Amino acid sequence: MFGDIANLGKLMKVAGEMKRRMPEMQAKLAASEYSAESGGGVVRATVSGKLLLKDVQIDPQLLADPTLDVGMLEGLIEAAVTAAQEKASAAAAEAMKEITGGMELPPGFM
Repeated sequence: MFGDIANLGKLMKVAGEMKRRMPEMQAKLAASEYSAESGGGVVRATVSGKLLLKDVQIDPQLLADPTLDVGMLEGLIEAAVTAAQEKASAAAAEAMKEITGGMELPPGFM
């Protein structure tokens, strides 16, 4: 019984800390950009900390490749965007872990 009260107290403390630090963390993440490449660097995608696509760069030499088809190009773009979004998500998870002191939050808490 007392363990539940201690956990509740810790949860309330974490919630207060999150409320205080969340706006700063969200602003920092929103201002951040994360990039990733695919195809050995021929396609590069950049997303914001909010996972919004900011930029896609395609090496012009790739477009001159006669073996390139639309499906291959789409796959390279998708891979680069996905990898950049994964970097941004990992950064957000790490920031949240820092705020919570490593405490795992119950599902739906956020």
